[in-house]
Amino acid sequence: MKIVFMGTPDFAVGALKALIKAGHEITLVVTQPDKPKGRGKEMAKSAVKLCAEEYGIPTFQPDKIRTEESIDYLKTVPADVFVVAAFGQILTADVLNMPKYGCINIHASLLPMYRGAAPIQWVILNGEKEAGVTIMQMDEGLDTGDMLLSGKITLSEDETGDSLHDKLMDLGGELIVEALQKLEEGSLTATPQPEGPLFYAKMLKKEMGNLDFTRSAEEIERTVRGLYSWPGAYSFYQGKLLKVIKVAIAERDSIGNPGEITEVTKDSVTVQCGKGSVKILTVKPQGKKEMTVHDYLLGNKFSVGEKFKTE
Repeated sequence: MKIVFMGTPDFAVGALKALIKAGHEITLVVTQPDKPKGRGKEMAKSAVKLCAEEYGIPTFQPDKIRTEESIDYLKTVPADVFVVAAFGQILTADVLNMPKYGCINIHASLLPMYRGAAPIQWVILNGEKEAGVTIMQMDEGLDTGDMLLSGKITLSEDETGDSLHDKLMDLGGELIVEALQKLEEGSLTATPQPEGPLFYAKMLKKEMGNLDFTRSAEEIERTVRGLYSWPGAYSFYQGKLLKVIKVAIAERDSIGNPGEITEVTKDSVTVQCGKGSVKILTVKPQGKKEMTVHDYLLGNKFSVGEKFKTE
């Protein structure tokens, strides 16, 4: 098939590479414009653009895909289908109906649950046991199109936002190749998404990582895993920001107020939560690399009775 591929972050790279490996002809890659990054504010290319350049595929980076100029340009590009994966812009009906087979999206959830921008992280935050990818026929709604194919995985007990991202990225690549094969064969069945109240996976914000120890130990543990590595979980100890990288739910109850340190060992620091306690195992002090609590304690101190605070 001739494909115009639309995507921007790392998640989309897995699908792009899978399509190339399967022998499809990628006639154009559409991705977000280069953006300033880092302290020097140097212009950085998207992960998808870097992949496209690696394979010698032309790229198109419109500020807005819905403009007349962008639409006119897309009409000149040969394509049987547009494949979309975390592109980051809303497609209008003009674009959705342009190719023979329309636009097919790779969404990192088991639709209709977790429509929206951050399904991977919210699955962990909400304590789900399964996650997956849905291939869908795009319409003008937000992740509301007919479902074409899906696959699911079971989350591991230590699943993080990063590890689940990589698993679903690979799964998305496998499913889009299978979906396009069935599409050509005429054996792909579209199933409308059911109606009803569903959890919407809203965009992540940095302040979501500010740990509120009045919540339960289970919620704190899921927050640390789900928001790793961005935006990351953090708290404030003795007035300084401390990123919290890894925690475990304490096996026995402790006595203290939420946020209070109730025990310090050579490998962990136990913090009281609204219900239960967590043992902090790995941290990242400001301006330093990740380290175990054991290594942190070689040059720093945690004291029983002091508190982690939100600010």
